Amino acid sequence: MLKITNVKKHYDQFDLSCSLELKPGYITGLIGRNGAGKSTLFKAILGLIKVDEGTIELFGKDIKEINVDAKQNIGVVLVDSFFSGHFHIIDIKNILKNMYVQFNEDDFQTKCLQFGLPLNKKIKDFSTGMKAKLKVLIALSHQAEFLVLDEPTVGLDVVARKEMLEMLRDYMEENPRCAILISSHISGDLEELCDDLYMIEDGQMILHEDTDVLLGDYAILKVDEQQFVKLDQQYLLKKKKESYGYSCLTHQKQFYRENYPDIVIEKGSIDDIMMLMMRGEEI
Repeated sequence: MLKITNVKKHYDQFDLSCSLELKPGYITGLIGRNGAGKSTLFKAILGLIKVDEGTIELFGKDIKEINVDAKQNIGVVLVDSFFSGHFHIIDIKNILKNMYVQFNEDDFQTKCLQFGLPLNKKIKDFSTGMKAKLKVLIALSHQAEFLVLDEPTVGLDVVARKEMLEMLRDYMEENPRCAILISSHISGDLEELCDDLYMIEDGQMILHEDTDVLLGDYAILKVDEQQFVKLDQQYLLKKKKESYGYSCLTHQKQFYRENYPDIVIEKGSIDDIMMLMMRGEEI
């Protein structure tokens, strides 16, 4: 579906240099702190910025060869892009109807009402959460095969986030050959939703793993100085100095559980893993 190979983009104070692959039927998450390069990568995928090196292939073609018809199969949510605040949902519905061949007018209007979005209120008077809901509903409204969702749940409360994620899961069940690339600073959302995760830091991918493997095989070892010296370090990815000794990230939890029964082994959340990958020292 999407293949990014050695893409590079240089700015005065930032460099993007990464590769990524997204398969049909997959929901792939992109995590990283603000300024790590998520939005820059999304804009490169959509052809909104020109890359300096590397290739981006979508639907089996170079992104530069994607024509207007093929773009009908792309649904997009970008953090810093939206319709004019003076539009109403009715206005947006009419625009979408003329833009997309497969736009489902009745379904779009039904879902807007379901999510509490008033059809005749100006967008500028919507709350942040209401705007976030509308962005996602627009992206899903025309049966796109590829969805690019940059922070789609920002501004939503817990209940609304759950509803939104459930809607994305339902969309994938109804369209099993499509694919979603989604970023979020709320890692718990991605734990529940995504098949695999990429972690980006300073414009580079520092980790790619299936979500089940991250949550099942990765762990944090908490050891004192003496325990650290005795550890077999071949399966340690990062370490961080702590008041008690070290916290260490491993991707082979079972190895340390079987061979070091006296050390503390904690199941790490995606946030814990991300923090150690970003702030920990090399072994």
